[in-house]
Amino acid sequence: MVRRETKSFQQFFKEEKYLSLKNYLYNYLLRKRAVKKCLKNDRPELMLEVGSGISPLIADTGNIVYSDISFEAISILKQTRARGYYVVADGTQLPFKANTYSHVICSEVLEHLKNDRNVIVEIFRILKKPQGFLVVTVPHRKRYFGYDDRYVKHYRRYELREIKERLRSAGLQPIFIQKVLGPLEKITMLLVVFLFAIFKRDNPAQMTDGPALRLRRIDLMILVIKWANQFYQGYVWLDAKIMPLSFSTVILIKSKVSHEGCKSYDTAN
Repeated sequence: MVRRETKSFQQFFKEEKYLSLKNYLYNYLLRKRAVKKCLKNDRPELMLEVGSGISPLIADTGNIVYSDISFEAISILKQTRARGYYVVADGTQLPFKANTYSHVICSEVLEHLKNDRNVIVEIFRILKKPQGFLVVTVPHRKRYFGYDDRYVKHYRRYELREIKERLRSAGLQPIFIQKVLGPLEKITMLLVVFLFAIFKRDNPAQMTDGPALRLRRIDLMILVIKWANQFYQGYVWLDAKIMPLSFSTVILIKSKVSHEGCKSYDTAN
């Protein structure tokens, strides 16, 4: 039973329609918008996106490397992107030389890892010194941790002081903080995960539907979700905009290689 369900999920995961749908989700669009704005005045040389999955935040330009621990995700991404480089890699052991990248993007990744500090240290190692930059987005505030976090395998949510301490201890100095998502997004995700769990429980035989019927259902679902997300992201953006930073559920932090980090790195090497 488990094998059949896994196989069905992987087949759906590979569907072009699913990939298109994922790239329309309001929270993904708002994170992508925030990262783009953060890099607006920069002139990146070579960039790396750690944990890109199948929906990276950086456009497929010739100076971007996409990396993920999932071979399947990188294979799918390579098929759907026109340019860029693709590497299967563990964030705690990045297969790149030191001082390689001017910019690294790490969005919604650290909270999924037990040893997030090792990833930040590795990112510092491969960043150019002294002008390298890291842009991260992370789920914010421990008080928001709930069953939706557990459902998507989050180990933690971060307090701002904690993520800043992790960055500084690795040799990076936070220089810019931006609100990305607010409490409305948290309420939405709690509801979505709850409804999805009910749907899965109450529809155990849905995989037995004929291919034609299943395809029509997917088409209708994608159409509805696309329009709903385009409409809804405006409300979520406004919610994040007007709410204080202390209420934010996802934050973006841009950091640069610090002088202290450079000195420590030079001494160690």
